[in-house]
Amino acid sequence: MESLLIYVPKRTSRVKYVFRLVCKDLLKISYTLTDDLDTFQSADGAKLVYASKPCSDDIFIKSNGLLFERGVNPVDLNPFTFEGNKAFFPVVSAESALPFDVFSAIFYLVSRYEEYQPYVPDQHGRFTAHLSASTRMGILQKPMVNIWTLKIKELILTRYPKFYFPPRQYRFVPTYDIDAAYAYSQKGLVRAVGGYLLALKNFDWEDTIQRTRVLFGSKKDPFDNFDYQIELQKKHQLKSVYFFLFGHYGQYDKNINTRNRTFRFLIKRMLDYAKLGIHPSYRTNDNPELLAKEKASLEKVVNKEINRSRQHFLRLMLPHTYRNLIDNGITDDYTMGYAALTGFRAGICDSYNFYDLDMEVETKLRIHPFMVMDGTLKDYMKLTPADAINQISTLIGEVRQVNGTFISLWHNESLSDEKRWKGWREVYEVLIQKALP
Repeated sequence: MESLLIYVPKRTSRVKYVFRLVCKDLLKISYTLTDDLDTFQSADGAKLVYASKPCSDDIFIKSNGLLFERGVNPVDLNPFTFEGNKAFFPVVSAESALPFDVFSAIFYLVSRYEEYQPYVPDQHGRFTAHLSASTRMGILQKPMVNIWTLKIKELILTRYPKFYFPPRQYRFVPTYDIDAAYAYSQKGLVRAVGGYLLALKNFDWEDTIQRTRVLFGSKKDPFDNFDYQIELQKKHQLKSVYFFLFGHYGQYDKNINTRNRTFRFLIKRMLDYAKLGIHPSYRTNDNPELLAKEKASLEKVVNKEINRSRQHFLRLMLPHTYRNLIDNGITDDYTMGYAALTGFRAGICDSYNFYDLDMEVETKLRIHPFMVMDGTLKDYMKLTPADAINQISTLIGEVRQVNGTFISLWHNESLSDEKRWKGWREVYEVLIQKALP
């Protein structure tokens, strides 16, 4: 198999990380990094120089120095328009094949460099979409890492037309967060009475009637639409992932008691049709021992090791959250996305390894970014079902263009098709139809 030889003046952790991501993960090609100039210049075949200045007449991409630094420092992005989208880290060089340091730009996005800088968090301690450089530059809705990687591929093919790139395949991964498996049932006497009192206090007669019908067995719980979900999975052969909140009741944690037999049976049942992960409760970010307990409890129920996760409320604080997950045996996390806006938080629609900027090391924790969440469309962006479908279609189109992986985040609550979620079951069915390979 033909290999790409890449010259760099120094093989830093950042350099090795970015070229492994671009060449191995995204382009799926063989490559060799060398800092030996004699070896590079005497070699034949496809070659690329990534340095401050060219050292041969091979493909040259000028570096701005970010990948040869250590630590988190203030950076000037200096965005400009390149082929219809904003790019940043421009370089001044007549010899450079690109007018910007594409490898530093990729690293900046996937490492979440900006999230290590000081910022004002929201009420849940999160870095919000509106703080993001991608939002300011208008590229949040574009998988820029994938787009730029294809540009690198184009440069290589222009110089070496016979260089072989294995084909990539578009994929769709539907995921579900089960924050509350049931709306009314299985909650115990105290919570049931409390629910009644709250509904009566708010003069919510519709809720009172529905609650009564569910509790007395004349109506199915609206959140209990798991039969419908299983039908969808069977019909479309979906490879789904479910994340169950399995912590104690609290201000932000409203799921069923973890000892409840019906709830436990539901979890085991869903494992027959999908992959399973944990939805660590709200306080696990502040209490790492709590994550260990919740994970162990869920593993005991399914009699299987749990190595996938997604943070409740998408509470992702870097690098703390990911270190906590790694310490507790999580290998794959699906939190990378924003609550307030759809799009590509890390600029990428493929899974990739987490790079710990504070430690300057690539970890084995695999990040799976999602592009759209039901609550984002309705509660944050205030879209109608019709507008939500248009937004979803655009995102799917972007992922298809680069043969990436489209990951959606949905909740059983929004599939109830009742009350505030009336009409949103159709949105999800359209999403599936449009997202299928």
